[in-house]
Amino acid sequence: MGIEYAVNGDARIAYETFGTAGEPLLLVLGLDYQMVWWPDAFCERLVEAGYRVARYDNRDTGLSTHYPQPAGGSPWRALLGGTRPLYTIADMAADGLAVMDALGWANAHVLGGTSAIAQAMALLHPERVRGLTLCMSSPATAGVLQTLRYLKFGTFREFRKLPKATTPEQEIDNLIAIYRALASPGYPFPEEWVREAATLSHSRAPRDPRTTQRHLAAGRAVKLPPLSGITAPTLVVSGADDPLIKPSGGRDLAAQIPGAEFVEYPGVGHDWPEEIWDDVIARMPR
Repeated sequence: MGIEYAVNGDARIAYETFGTAGEPLLLVLGLDYQMVWWPDAFCERLVEAGYRVARYDNRDTGLSTHYPQPAGGSPWRALLGGTRPLYTIADMAADGLAVMDALGWANAHVLGGTSAIAQAMALLHPERVRGLTLCMSSPATAGVLQTLRYLKFGTFREFRKLPKATTPEQEIDNLIAIYRALASPGYPFPEEWVREAATLSHSRAPRDPRTTQRHLAAGRAVKLPPLSGITAPTLVVSGADDPLIKPSGGRDLAAQIPGAEFVEYPGVGHDWPEEIWDDVIARMPR
């Protein structure tokens, strides 16, 4: 199936599906990643496991609606709540629900990758979420200081070393460098796929680093209910060697959700090594 669009207010949300039957499963990424960073092969593996899969571009990414930059600020200022939001995390959660509506799904399993949005869906719209899998995540309800405690700051220093790109090739190389900095140290780096995804991502919509600021501001614009309100069966997955989020973020996330299962994979970073796909899929709540 090619690209389709769902509508939520002033936002047009680009999405695509894999499979024609099976239990509905919505894939949700966080911050400014486009849906193409969910590997096609992973989506096909999910289809083989009995799911009908939908993935989508969050607003401000890829082929979905983009927004203007608010005056001034930085991602850190946005994280601290100092940037005027153009939309909220509740709006971003509703974007995913709009995709579900377009597909005729009354509810669905939700798989979130480093995604506060998936947590917001389960908290604000529990009747729409059958089961919840949260990967590479920490509690979306945490305050600023606790959120900072979950982060590893060495990776941000690596990001600052990236050269300023002046050509499409350099932009793509920077995307690859970002992914490499986050990749799993215990598994081979999927160089060919990362270059393909980076090239496709750039061709769809060149990366706007200010999107990170807008998404972080959206996350601070609404106070979510406590995670104890999540009623969907939940799996939380963390990488023991995640260079961005400490495993304690995942452990605390699971501890706050009633009945959640927590799994920590040695050698896994802030990405999706193919070697753990089958095990994660087998553990996902059905």
